[in-house]
Amino acid sequence: MRAAGRSSGSSSRFAARSRCPVSTPWRRRRPAPRAQPRAAGVADFSLTKLPWYAQMGAFVAVSAALAGAFYYFVERREQAALAVQARELSDIRGRISRGQSTARQLPEFRKEIGTLEARLDALKPILPDERDVGDLLRRVQTLATQSNLQVRGFRPQAITTRDMHAEWPIALQLEGNYHNLGLFLDRVSKFPRIINVGNLTLTAREDGGTSGASMDIAATATTFVLVDAPAPVSESPAKGKKGTAKKSPAKKR
Repeated sequence: MRAAGRSSGSSSRFAARSRCPVSTPWRRRRPAPRAQPRAAGVADFSLTKLPWYAQMGAFVAVSAALAGAFYYFVERREQAALAVQARELSDIRGRISRGQSTARQLPEFRKEIGTLEARLDALKPILPDERDVGDLLRRVQTLATQSNLQVRGFRPQAITTRDMHAEWPIALQLEGNYHNLGLFLDRVSKFPRIINVGNLTLTAREDGGTSGASMDIAATATTFVLVDAPAPVSESPAKGKKGTAKKSPAKKR
């Protein structure tokens, strides 16, 4: 009876062991992590625990803060730089517009310059750019001869310089009569070159003169000459050179 009991017990244990898979190892379960206790006075804050309107307000506040920081640190500087560039661009466009307007008027300017040059060429005989005593004397003698006047004196006076021209007076001594003097003044008024006759002094002659003249005529004929601006600076070095050339022999001695 005992042998039968032992055999039945051993067979049941063997059957129980044979049911358990041999390849499956036995593992020890890890204990679950314990929740750390929170410190006293620390609130458990989470947006998900807030109501929807509070979450919306927090989102709006954060968005406004980010937008303000972006505007203050980035957008404002960019707008200032953009304003400066816009002013420069407007200035450049204005200069381009003025240049284009001037370029459109360039043909008119050239035409006007050509007209002024033609007028200047036409005025040169009236207002010459140089003094020619011999030519002026010949012209006055021609006018006087055509008017039956005798030229007894022709003496240039001091020149009076103006802004763009010079006045050149010339003292004249003539012989003739009233009729001849009138013809002379009429011819001078029609002369191409500007000649003003003034300071007339008429002296009657008793003997009639060598050519039957009835009076002596003293007058001042003033003509005009176109002059350039004086350049006194160019003369000073020449004077300095002359002075050094004169002093050099004294140094050698």
